[in-house]
Order: sequence, then C-alpha cells, then structure tokens
Amino acid sequence: MDSFTPTALSPVFCGIVPPHVLDKLARADDPARADAALRTLEHDALQRTRRRITTVRGLAAPAGQPSDKPNRTIFDAEHRETLPGRKVHSESDGPSQDATVNRAHAGLGATFDLFLKEYGRHSIDDNGMPLDATVHYGEKYGNAFWDGRQMVFGDGDDDIFLDFTLPVDVIGHELTHGVTQYTANLEYFGQSGALNESVSDVFGSLIKQYALGQSADQADWLIGEGLLHPNVQGQALRSMKAPGTAYDDDVLGKDPQPATMDDYVRTSRDNGGVHINSGIPNHAFYLLATALGGNAWERAGKIWYATLTSGDLGVDAQFTDFARSTASAARGLFGEGDELAAVLKAWSQVGVPAN
Repeated sequence: MDSFTPTALSPVFCGIVPPHVLDKLARADDPARADAALRTLEHDALQRTRRRITTVRGLAAPAGQPSDKPNRTIFDAEHRETLPGRKVHSESDGPSQDATVNRAHAGLGATFDLFLKEYGRHSIDDNGMPLDATVHYGEKYGNAFWDGRQMVFGDGDDDIFLDFTLPVDVIGHELTHGVTQYTANLEYFGQSGALNESVSDVFGSLIKQYALGQSADQADWLIGEGLLHPNVQGQALRSMKAPGTAYDDDVLGKDPQPATMDDYVRTSRDNGGVHINSGIPNHAFYLLATALGGNAWERAGKIWYATLTSGDLGVDAQFTDFARSTASAARGLFGEGDELAAVLKAWSQVGVPAN
C-alpha cells in the first residue's frame, strides 16, 4: 500500500453536516427553511467540485517553528463568502466582544492542547502550522468546514442549526480533517472516506472530553451536542455510543447511521456514504474506550493516533485495514495485554475482522 507523503495533499472539502441532512431540509414545506438548506447545499457542492478539479502538488508541510503554544487568528466574513475575511482577533489579543470569536479561539486552542500534550503533535501539520478560522460565514450558512488550509464557521439558520462554534467537538472534528490530511490522507470516498470522517469524530469527541476533564464513562459520546435548535427532536448530529439515535425529527428525518456491518449502507450519495457508515468505526472506538475505562484519550486515543500516523495505511484503506492497523498499534504500544484484547473485541462487535 502507498502511504501518505506530504507532497500530494488532498484538496477535500469536509463539512460537519452531511449532505443527506441538508437535502432533507431543502425539501421542507417551510420556504425559508428550505431556502437556507438549499443555499448551503449549493455552496458545499460547488466547494467539493472546486476541490476535485484543483490539484495541489509539490506542497510540503508549511515551514514554521514548532511551538508549545498555538498561533491563532480569527477572521470575520461579515456574512459574505469570501475567505478569509476581515482579521478581528490575534493570538495575543484579549477576549473579544463577539462570543463567536471567543468560542472559535478557545476551540482551536483545545484542539491544539490535546494533540500537543497527549500525542506530542505540534499543530495540524506537526510543524507549528498557524490555526486560522473564519466566523460569520455566509447568510444563514448551515455548516462548518475545513478547506485544506483553515476552519470556516457558519452562524446556522437559528431554526434547525445554531452557531457552529457552540460545540467544541465540531471544531475539533474539522481540524482533525487537517491532521488526517497531513498523515494518512485517507481518500474521501467509500470506506476510506468513512474512516476519514470517523477519525474526526473520534478526536472531536476526545477534544471535548479532554477540555471537560471527562472519563470515558462520563462522556456523552455525541457529536455536535448543542448545535441543534431546541425545537428539533434530537440530541446531536451523531452518536458514537448508539449510532442511528442522534435525532429523529419530522423535518430533519431520522439518523441513518449503522452501528455494525450488518447494516452497512451502500450508496453513491455523500461520497459513498462517508457520513453514514462512519458510525461503524465510531462505535468500535466507543466500545474500546469504555471497555478500557479511564480517560479515553489515553490508551484508546493513543492507539488511534498511532494508527493514523503510522504510515502503514494506504490512502484507500478499508475498515479491515484500519482495524488490523489498530491491533498492530495496540500491540506495539501495550504488548499482548488488555488493550489488544479490547481492540480485537471492539472490532468483532461491529463485524469488522481485525486479525
């Protein structure tokens, strides 16, 4: 298998809200609700097309002086769709009067802290990459995304989605797409794309748990909790504990994620179901983390990080490839002990062979 080299970074658009959710909203009876979702869908589709036809070659990790402190800059798009927007906050600035700016700043910092303090990684590229983010993007834009270089947050429509800086795991999820870009560089299609999404959910959840000081048993294992408007019948965008149960709403529809391979969804939509089938490796991680107990970012997180950065994964890695690599990582980190047994059992429970 070809492992990733930082000379061919994938220019992929990665948004936190799946296209199937926005597509459902775009068919809503409420014209304002449908219009907001349709505009978000059209924007995201255009961005995906641009990234497919844009080649990024000969691009090495940006030069920098790795530091133990983040270098964050926040920009304000002022409800336009031009990036990065007007610079409104630098690393050395005090708190802003704009709560969205402050949340973006804090979320970037929480992500930097977990990767540095637990895994020794210096920012997204491991070479001190500045962390840039744009807030107040577009008009009622219902998504947040990593564009290969920076974070972008919409304000939501205040009908289905609230401000996308509210859940710290959304920020961590999107930034982790950057970490994947600079490591395994998993292709954003089919099972490799579902793994790309799942890795972002895993570390997004770990960033939230780390920031809150929660053990695996204390965590809610929800992705995007606090993002949905109170009128929506749902808790979050996804549940790692119980995939398929995050929401069940007349307008939003029902969470379609499977928890095991028995319910694997074969589809040509959403890049082959990357936001749907990610529920399977998500659930495997949840089962591992709760079986091991304690802080999930320690043993379980270290196994997943070692897998992502091992160089053993092909860019088109399938679930079985990733599972076997986690078993190898567990063995390398902890020997033939409880950690390896828990990894093998977790993957077995979701129907993916790991040995």
